[in-house]
Amino acid sequence: MANFYDDNDDMRFYVERAIEWAPLVDLTEYRHRAPDAFPTTLEALEFYRSVLEMVGNFVAEEVAPHTEEIDREHPMLKNGEVVFPERLNAIIKHIKGLELHGMSLPREFGGMNCPYLLVLLCTELFARGDVSVAAHIGFHGGMGLAAIAFSVFEGSTEFDEDAGRIVRTRFEDMVSDVIKGEAWGSMDITESGAGSDMAALSTRGKQDENGNWFLTGNKIFITSGHAKWHFVIARTEELKAGDAFAGLQGLSMFLVKAYEDNGAGERTHYAWFDKLEEKLGHHGSATVAVRFDKTPAQLIGKRGEGFRMMLLLMNNARLGVGFESLGVCEAAYRKARDYAAERPSMGKMIDRHEMIADYFDEMRTDIQALRALCVTGAVHEEMGQKMRLLLNLMPPKDDEVRKENERAMRFHLGKSRDLTPLVKYFGAEKAVEITQRCIQIHGGYGYINEYGVEKLLRDAMVLPIYEGTSQIQALMAMKDNLLGILKNPKAFMTDTVRAWVQSVFAPERLARRVARLKRRKYLVLRYLLVRLAVKKLASGPKALLGEWDPKKDFALAMLHAERLIRILTDVAICEVLLNQAKCFPERREVLERYLERAESRCRSMHYEITHSGNRVLSALTSAEEETK
Repeated sequence: MANFYDDNDDMRFYVERAIEWAPLVDLTEYRHRAPDAFPTTLEALEFYRSVLEMVGNFVAEEVAPHTEEIDREHPMLKNGEVVFPERLNAIIKHIKGLELHGMSLPREFGGMNCPYLLVLLCTELFARGDVSVAAHIGFHGGMGLAAIAFSVFEGSTEFDEDAGRIVRTRFEDMVSDVIKGEAWGSMDITESGAGSDMAALSTRGKQDENGNWFLTGNKIFITSGHAKWHFVIARTEELKAGDAFAGLQGLSMFLVKAYEDNGAGERTHYAWFDKLEEKLGHHGSATVAVRFDKTPAQLIGKRGEGFRMMLLLMNNARLGVGFESLGVCEAAYRKARDYAAERPSMGKMIDRHEMIADYFDEMRTDIQALRALCVTGAVHEEMGQKMRLLLNLMPPKDDEVRKENERAMRFHLGKSRDLTPLVKYFGAEKAVEITQRCIQIHGGYGYINEYGVEKLLRDAMVLPIYEGTSQIQALMAMKDNLLGILKNPKAFMTDTVRAWVQSVFAPERLARRVARLKRRKYLVLRYLLVRLAVKKLASGPKALLGEWDPKKDFALAMLHAERLIRILTDVAICEVLLNQAKCFPERREVLERYLERAESRCRSMHYEITHSGNRVLSALTSAEEETK
């Protein structure tokens, strides 16, 4: 029988050898205090592997063979309700029967209590079968886990330290619904005219004299937006003059129950599903317009904390898109490889032609690089968030232990913040590139729907758009890097010198090559900062020491942000692969293949950054002056 886990050597390398499961298991099992916790990491890993094997088999046998039908038979909006077609509904029911929705949720509520990393690995497996199914499944357990995290962070969860279990949590009814497979959650942010620009959101949250909250407004493009449970970002505060975040401080997070079923087949709506979008791809995923009209809502945390809370949801969603992209890339690569191995042309099989062989080498290398980046980013995010959870639920009595745990938490969350935009950017862009190349290798057969490869490209096209566009990821990475240097220039100088020393004196050739790549990254960042500082000084000698506004002061860096993120991504991937090569000698070959292309690519990006942009910026400045 086909199995998408068993046939993937690179994924199995991470699960069975590379991932350091012990600390993840320790945190997930509340330091092994619960009587039903796995007593050893080995036993936990055996269970995790069995889950992956089960999912790998299910997707290969029950999802992938029906992907064309899923693409052809769309969900429909009937009488205000979203109705899934028969095949998709059968798949969803089968997943419910496998009890996969509770994979990462606590045992005390009926879940499996697995690390969220396992959910993300399963996301890749589902996406290889059909990415729209993966997207819908992702809004179950992930939303339930977010509900628990929000409750813990606001202090509304009761935890028994001795028993190592949650006694009660504020949003337990939602968590229970998700585990049973009766409902899921959605993330309601986007509005007409307010996509990437969250400061422009207009959905309002108002509180009555009894302290109850009600939402009014419209959200669009909501993935799986026919959910029962909705995390909604709404404005609760008026815009303030001088708000450094352009209105973001006035946003709050709410949980909304969109409807209630009475058990007799009758449904009462508190929010309404007004439209189901017709899309280019992702046809198994419902994209819904949701209307709130004085809809009852529960405030999560405090007023004005919505943007900060949204980042928790968004970080995990962006990592999820990275794993979705990985599954799409894997599917496209394998389809192209299988076709090229059987299709003769000009006296030999297509895969024996030099140019095509080079394509396959690059596709394979990029997929391995993306998986390295995805897994590393996911581990850091989960380690950081679970350390944060345990510091709230099980605070150490020893002050030094607490401080050490806080330092470790900050380290992991910092690494996650660095890597998450790279995961989202690189994964989404490579999914489009590799699916397009898959079509090209198929030639005319790729352009017709008989082989199913054009569907992969249509599905991939949304990945650089949703959960934050590729350009938003580039801007975020640019801003974090430059502001980080401004906050701690000494650390930047130290890192720059260290990279130079390693590029010359590191005892291992591969380490020297990676260090040279890092040194190029620092040279690019230094160039951008010097150019920005010169412009800032033109405003006056004290301007350099004042506040830096990325929207006003980072024009050149914003123009080159996408070139910069390509360099940042190449460096991050090479660092991960170098660390692997030190522990697993067989991974040296993967690093060498990636470096071969990354070195010339980074040289090119460096040249473009230092030799272009002035003309475009001058034109923008002239246009702005003409409108004054």
